[in-house]
Amino acid sequence: MKKLLLGNAAVARGAYEAGVNFVSSYPGTPSTEITEQMAEYPKEEVFVEWAPNEKVAAEAVVGAAIAGGRAMSCCKHVGLNVMADPIFTDSYIGVNGGAVFCVADDPGMHSSQNEQDSRHYAKAAKIPMLEPADSSECKEFTKAAFDLSEKFDVPVFIRLSTRISHSQSLVEICDRVEHTVKPYEKNIPKNVMMPAMAIKRHVVVEERERQLREYAESCPFNKVEDNGRKIGVITAGISYQYAKEALGDRVNYLKIGMAYPLPEKLIKKFSEGLEKVIVIEELDPFIEEGCRAFGVKVTGKEIFTMLGEYTPALIKKAIFNEAAAESELPEKEIPARPPALCPGCPHRGVFYVLKKLGLTVSGDIGCYTLGAIAPLSSVDSVICMGASISAAHGMAAVRGKEFNKKLVSVIGDSTFMHSGMTALVDITYNKGSNTVIILDNSITGMTGHQDNPTTGKTIRGEATKQADLIKICEGLGVDRIAVVDPFDVKKFEQVVKEEVEKDEVSVIIAQRPCALLKSVKYKGHCEISEKCRKCKMCMKLGCPAISVDESGCVRIDRTQCNGCELCIGVCPFGAIEKKE
Repeated sequence: MKKLLLGNAAVARGAYEAGVNFVSSYPGTPSTEITEQMAEYPKEEVFVEWAPNEKVAAEAVVGAAIAGGRAMSCCKHVGLNVMADPIFTDSYIGVNGGAVFCVADDPGMHSSQNEQDSRHYAKAAKIPMLEPADSSECKEFTKAAFDLSEKFDVPVFIRLSTRISHSQSLVEICDRVEHTVKPYEKNIPKNVMMPAMAIKRHVVVEERERQLREYAESCPFNKVEDNGRKIGVITAGISYQYAKEALGDRVNYLKIGMAYPLPEKLIKKFSEGLEKVIVIEELDPFIEEGCRAFGVKVTGKEIFTMLGEYTPALIKKAIFNEAAAESELPEKEIPARPPALCPGCPHRGVFYVLKKLGLTVSGDIGCYTLGAIAPLSSVDSVICMGASISAAHGMAAVRGKEFNKKLVSVIGDSTFMHSGMTALVDITYNKGSNTVIILDNSITGMTGHQDNPTTGKTIRGEATKQADLIKICEGLGVDRIAVVDPFDVKKFEQVVKEEVEKDEVSVIIAQRPCALLKSVKYKGHCEISEKCRKCKMCMKLGCPAISVDESGCVRIDRTQCNGCELCIGVCPFGAIEKKE
């Protein structure tokens, strides 16, 4: 039987069919659906969890593999940065049961703070990396990755990209092959990475690297397509699909399915007799630099950009100097659709107040990053998960108390559990006096409503222990903690004013659930009455439902308004009314 599957769903299917026993991840677009799909399979067959962050997820996977189970963790490219520490050490330890780490890069930064090429991690950690080019390969490569992991006693990377993760193609559905958990044996020299053992394990890693290079030359993941041409293209992943669409059979192809280690002999053999060899790859010149290190003359980033995603039209223009046919171009230019906080979003009231007070806002990763966009224009900096708190600590340290009285950190509940707690204890331990606002919207919002330790539910929706933000902050040394509804604008403003003036650490928990949760039942809609004086104060909220028409009158689109009433609390003239 064949089914149309997203690349992410196909990875999950491949892991399931391979008999995976344990999956632990932290949600991150574009990788999130892999773990969500895993949770659709019976819990009697596979243990699936959301971990509080990627490092914890990776460590759990390493432990599960040492214990003899097949285990997998999935993340986006910046999540790989977080889990890098245990992964580099796991390269030395190896596995017992197979261990697979799926990483989804995001060329074009559709939902990320940087463009990052994760292939460099494979080379740095000396871990093999497979790179599928469609959903069918996503499934088959994942199954093969577990076998490869156990054969060479090494964790294996699978590299995806946004287009591979979120595009669909046909996948053959097979039965699950149960994996019997392998026996566990105490093995201190292999599993305890203290210096005396690690030195000896490094010898093993280098010998394994040699064996993997030999394997890469004849492995089933790298394929040559000989069309009898004088131009050869070396490519991988989604770039292969673009190249095939743009160039057809006018070139020969070497499709690299094993991104690391690269097959030196195969690349040299493919290039023999060709007039020109072109490397097509998104982001960094990883394959290109590998080819040149092998002594193969190639053309690459001289004609291709290192920025963003490629297209068939871009490839056709670069290689044959041909413009795209009219049928390959959209009839009209696609209008920009900038992101915005949803109508009824609980974060909107927070940023409205922070901008009104003229505060410097150290921001974080989540829906609330959109607080930087006009008209809210409130967030001053965003670095990475958890950095809002630690960055503000550094700001206050160099600029002093008066600056700190105009400074707040803003972080989500899930992000606080991910990496905000250690930053908060840094402030309390080092006698800081920052004000931290935790945006508790009862869910992990931006990646699609995943549960986290503060929601009291597991990935399967089962009831579990619920982390208490108040008790956590108290345990980290915070004495001043306030819980406020951010839609009570006057109260929230009063609390923020009070807390930033204090010469001690303050935590404000802005508590209101995400408007898109099924449990949130706003009713009716808001309307502008004849009392409106066109002051446009409500426009400062940046609500998509509120606009100004050509005559200068404010209007509320009832098809977008969900009746949250935030605008009612902001209007100084009582000109907005709720209609049931």
